[in-house]
Amino acid sequence: MLPVLLKTLPFFALIGTGYLAGRTRFFTPEATAWLTKFVFYFALSAMLFRFAANLSLAEIWSGSFVLAYLSGCAAVYALAAGVARLRGVNTEEAAIEAQCAVIGNTGFLGVPMLVLLLGPQAAGPVLMVLAIDLIVFSSLITLIITGVRERHMSLRIVKVLALGLLKNPMIVSMVAGLAWSATALPVPAPVNDFLALLGGAATPGALFAIGASLATKSAERVEVAAWLSFCKLVLHPAAVAIAALLIFPVERQAAGVMIAAAALPVAGNVYILAQHYGVAPQRVSASILISTAVSILTITGVIAWVTTF
Repeated sequence: MLPVLLKTLPFFALIGTGYLAGRTRFFTPEATAWLTKFVFYFALSAMLFRFAANLSLAEIWSGSFVLAYLSGCAAVYALAAGVARLRGVNTEEAAIEAQCAVIGNTGFLGVPMLVLLLGPQAAGPVLMVLAIDLIVFSSLITLIITGVRERHMSLRIVKVLALGLLKNPMIVSMVAGLAWSATALPVPAPVNDFLALLGGAATPGALFAIGASLATKSAERVEVAAWLSFCKLVLHPAAVAIAALLIFPVERQAAGVMIAAAALPVAGNVYILAQHYGVAPQRVSASILISTAVSILTITGVIAWVTTF
C-alpha cells in the first residue's frame, strides 16, 4: 500500500495546494470559477476527446460492465435514499443524498489519476463510468426533483434533459472522439500534439480547482455527511466489487478500474445540482469536504488492492 500511497500523494498534494490558495484568498472564488471553466470546457474536453479518438466503441462498451456498475450503484443509491426517508427527509433531499452516495469525482480526479496510476488501458473503463454517471444519474436526479415539483412528467422535462446532455462538454467530447475513431482515420499529428498539450493542463488544473473549491465548503450536518462519505468511499466500491467480481462476468482489469472509480470522493457537480435546485447544498458541501479528505487513505487502499488483479 505504501508505494501506491507515494504515487497518489502528489495528486492530493495538488488538491491541498489549491485548498491553501483558496483558503488564504490568494485564489478568489471568482478565480476558481474561471479555472474550473477552463478545465471543464477546454483542457478536460481535449483529454477526453484524445482518449476516445484512440479507442474503439468495443474497447469502451461492455454490457456486463454496464450492468455490474449500474447494479452496484442502484444498491447503494436505494440504501442511501431509504435511510434518508427513514430520517424523515423529503423525496428531493433523499435523492440528493443518494446522489452523494454514488457519484464520484470521475471527471476531474478519476480520469487523470486512474489512467496515470493504472495505465492507458484504464481509459476505456473510466470513460464508461463517467458516461454512465453523466447520462444515467444526472438525468435521474433531474427527473426526480422536477417530477416531484411539477407532480407529473412532461415533454419539457425531456427537453431539459436532452439539452443538458448536449451542452455538457464531457459528453460531447467523448462522443466526438468515438465518432472520429469510427472513421478509422488517424488523428493528424499537429492536432494530436495540440490535444496532448491542452489536455496536459487538465490534471494539474482540475486538481488545483478541486482544492480551491473545497476552501469555500463548510462541514455542517457532519453526522449525515460522514454517513454519505462512508456510503461513497466504502459501500459504493464494495457493492460494485460484488457485482463485478461475483455476479457479472466483468474482465478482471476492467473490474479493477470500475471499483477504483467507485471509490472516488463525492463529485463537485452534485453540489452544483443541489445549489441549482436549492436542495441541501450545505449537506452536499460537507460530504464533498469529508469524503475528499478521507479518500487520501481509502482510494490508496482500493488502488493497491485492484492492482493485484
